[in-house]
Amino acid sequence: MRPALPHPLAKLADAHAAESLFDLVPDVVFFVKDAGGRYVVVNLTLVTRCGRQTKAELVGRTVADFFPADLAAAYAAQDREVLTTGRPLLEKLELHLYPDRRPGWCLTSKIPLRGADGRVAGLAGLSRDLAAPGAAGLIPPEVAGAIAFLQENFAEPLSPARLAARAGLPPERFARVVKRIFHLTPGQLIIQTRLQEATRRLRETDERVAAIAAACGFYDHSSFTRHFKAATGVTPVVYRAGLG
Repeated sequence: MRPALPHPLAKLADAHAAESLFDLVPDVVFFVKDAGGRYVVVNLTLVTRCGRQTKAELVGRTVADFFPADLAAAYAAQDREVLTTGRPLLEKLELHLYPDRRPGWCLTSKIPLRGADGRVAGLAGLSRDLAAPGAAGLIPPEVAGAIAFLQENFAEPLSPARLAARAGLPPERFARVVKRIFHLTPGQLIIQTRLQEATRRLRETDERVAAIAAACGFYDHSSFTRHFKAATGVTPVVYRAGLG
């Protein structure tokens, strides 16, 4: 059982200590929100990505004040789910804003925070950037070959077992290495690679959504829509419409 936390959340010493630590990590967004979804504690990374200069500009405000409408709606829905159910959201693959406010992929986790009475009084969250595979640092050659194969052949029927075979590694070992390097399971890495290309095509081309789905390895339009909405909170059609 988690220890009860004092209220109000703005006076949580632990949260502010964590804030100071996460100020030093530019590829991680850290925040604490109250029961109304308003920011109470934020790190400098979040301030920068919201296009602001100081933390005070975010405190007391919500995602709707800083993010594009589609992303803000998805984040707010996540907050409501955590706040109303008291259940954490763990390692969700989704779009976020990178330093230049372009969309990029991250893994987000949110946990409920409880007051002295045991009720959910707010939440704490982390969003960790996912580097593109080619920029992920030192990768064992056999794994690098499998990742290169994925990048070139993501439209083909692929599975974690097939990538492991390309690397010449047992599936369990391949999964451990991929998780250590990319902070993703092999299955998540396949989906991320496909969604990354699909998102680019939605932004930069006039291709039909069904054509994009097929070109990016999704076996049908509905599968693509399901995965895209799970990651972004909106359908591909709504995402493209919001670009204008």
